Amino acid sequence: MQTAILHLEKHIQEVPERLQQFAAEILLQKPAPGKWSKQEILGHLIDSAINNLKRFTDTQYFPQPYTVIRYNQDELVAINRYQQLPLAHLLQLWSVLNRQVVNVMRTFPADKLSYTVIIPSGEPKTLEWLAIDYVVHLEHHLKQID
Repeated sequence: MQTAILHLEKHIQEVPERLQQFAAEILLQKPAPGKWSKQEILGHLIDSAINNLKRFTDTQYFPQPYTVIRYNQDELVAINRYQQLPLAHLLQLWSVLNRQVVNVMRTFPADKLSYTVIIPSGEPKTLEWLAIDYVVHLEHHLKQID
């Protein structure tokens, strides 16, 4: 868990600077019809932070096991209009949300890390697994942006 937190903190420091190096046309270019631009991928990571922050908090007080509710990624990217928003706005939102995710992860009570979480496939996992997987998911998408 500590490694995931350290990785997330590193990304919070480095990602805004890296993304600001891209020209706007590169950030907004879609690689193919129906595919997200780099900026929309950042928007998806904002949605992921929002949804996972709620999962991380809800798991700690909802009845066990906690069932993760899937969200419609494409619809959220479209509705939030990430392609049309200023990069600075998106980076600020992404950074603030992830600072809060780090805050929650750092203060997970040790006994709650093993709480059961049912992921959309129906497979039981733990709160600790969900938190680590959040960072793995984030890193997967950051590789798509680089």
